[in-house]
Amino acid sequence: QVQLVESGGGLVQAGGSLRLSCAVSGRTLRFYKMAWFRRAPGKEREFVGSIWPDGDITSYADSVKGRFTVSRDDAKSTVYLQMNNLQSEDSAVYYCAAGLKSTVSVRSSRAYEFWGQGTQVTVSS
Repeated sequence: QVQLVESGGGLVQAGGSLRLSCAVSGRTLRFYKMAWFRRAPGKEREFVGSIWPDGDITSYADSVKGRFTVSRDDAKSTVYLQMNNLQSEDSAVYYCAAGLKSTVSVRSSRAYEFWGQGTQVTVSS
């Protein structure tokens, strides 16, 4: 079993930055592809970004491309989401996810077996 714990959320002004962390325990992180999703009030959960086990391949939603960066430190069993130039529409609960499935798109929540509890990000305009 894999446990994921997100941290780093909070309140920030528009144009500001935050870095979210996802601490992974229970299994070796390096085998898993990792992703961040978010859910805003009244909206569906949506894909934000992902990173493959080797760390060389990342993927981002168009809405965050160029502003957000996913990275991983397998030695620390931690995955990060650096968020720059935050906008009010980025306000949401952000979730970290881990998965082993290779036949499902990394942008689909079905690709991930394990999920964290989420951390709230609120951007004030």
